[in-house]
Amino acid sequence: MSDTAPSIRCAIYTRKSSEEGLEQAFNSLHAQREACEAYISSQAGEGWRLLRDPYDDGGHSGGSMERPALARLLADVSARRVDAVVVYKVDRLTRSLGDFARLIEAFDGAGVSFVSVTQAFNTTTSMGRLTLNVLLSFAQFERELTGERIRDKIAASKAKGMWMGGGVPLGYDIPSDPSTRALVVNPAEAETVRLIFDRFLELGSSLALQRWLNAQGVRSKAWVTARGRTIGGLAFSRGALFHLLKNRTYLGEIVHKNTSHPGRHPAIVGRSTFDAAQGLIAKNGRRRRFRVTRAEGCLLNGLVFDGDGQPMVPKFGRNGRRRYRYYASGPVLGATGDDGKEDAIRRVPCTAVDEVVCGRAAQLLGPLDEASVRTRVRALIGRVEVHSTSVHLVVRIRALPAPTSVRLAMQRIRDCLAPGEQALVDPSNAGLVRVLLPLRLVVRGGRSWATNPDGRSVTIGTEPDAALIRRLRGAHAFFVNVGSNSRRMIGPGCSAHARRDQRTMQSSPR
Repeated sequence: MSDTAPSIRCAIYTRKSSEEGLEQAFNSLHAQREACEAYISSQAGEGWRLLRDPYDDGGHSGGSMERPALARLLADVSARRVDAVVVYKVDRLTRSLGDFARLIEAFDGAGVSFVSVTQAFNTTTSMGRLTLNVLLSFAQFERELTGERIRDKIAASKAKGMWMGGGVPLGYDIPSDPSTRALVVNPAEAETVRLIFDRFLELGSSLALQRWLNAQGVRSKAWVTARGRTIGGLAFSRGALFHLLKNRTYLGEIVHKNTSHPGRHPAIVGRSTFDAAQGLIAKNGRRRRFRVTRAEGCLLNGLVFDGDGQPMVPKFGRNGRRRYRYYASGPVLGATGDDGKEDAIRRVPCTAVDEVVCGRAAQLLGPLDEASVRTRVRALIGRVEVHSTSVHLVVRIRALPAPTSVRLAMQRIRDCLAPGEQALVDPSNAGLVRVLLPLRLVVRGGRSWATNPDGRSVTIGTEPDAALIRRLRGAHAFFVNVGSNSRRMIGPGCSAHARRDQRTMQSSPR
């Protein structure tokens, strides 16, 4: 029999948290590797053999598992190309106790040992496992303690008005004096910031401001990273504008966790202008919340789309005392450019669409009472598409009463169809049925009409005009009141003309 020990393939893993010094001819990674190679050579009599593939992670934190060399090492471990993983110290592999437990589990599953050179133990013994967990717990504690010290230093520095890094806002440049760490005003950008605040107060709307800035070619701050990558220089989004308008850095302040401290840099926006902008933002926010509440009152809010798949959102208008509700899509709202389709339906009154949908829902579900109409209709209808010559309703089969199969549901839906209407099962989802109604919702003389593709009108119910009803009631009450007063005033001694006027009034239709 041979007394030769089995060969143990050893992979050396090294790591350094920062990139500083990696360009040197002999750095920390080289020192770690030399120590591990010497340890493997000392175990040559046990059959240890070095794998020449390097697993070096330079500039990667031990608190993260997103490391390229570690990923390659784990892949080789899974492929059974490694028998032992050798590191200089435990914290070179990871500083997280949870990550270490997962790594050891992966090593054990592949039959791989873990060895730390300077701590002189491995995971093949229970004592080695205990010692390893204790040491790793201290390594994680040290890492968390270091993080706390860094956070405390940043908080103390910001309380003194220092700029502690991050994205430099438009109007400033990075500090030039390391001792004061004060932002430096960029005169050209500062004028742009003042212009944005002034135009916002003039226009009164972030959307109008965004359109104006894009038309004028005003762009966000651009800078070049240390690696030569250009960041920024883009058109302003509404979110970026809100961030700029709320940024207290322009008041000469430094903010840390919602607390403002006097900064060491000069202000470029007056406090009165800044406060006026905050008041306008709050006012517009209240208006937006009110509009959302009204939109939620629309029966099909979020379900209506035009023929191009763009969502049609509820919008509201007023002509005197009369109010209008309609669904409108992007080209009408100005969010996207018009595609030139003259026959496309971009705006439809809510009443017209709601009547079409409710009528079909009543045929499929039975009579709809006022209390449950919204819940039942929205449970049945998953989508409404308004095309140029048709209206498509996407019906959920599971919301139909009685039928338990697609065949029975399709038969129920087709029984409710009129000539020319179609019902097709959605090819991507067997639980949905698309109902095609040959209707065109057009606007004539300011009123909405539903027509067939050949132009013949289709009867669609209309919503009562509340203002007109109130006026008619008021007129009727006034007429009744005038008639009763006239009867009290006209007696036996009145003239014949007065009695004739009374008979004429009483005989008039009410």
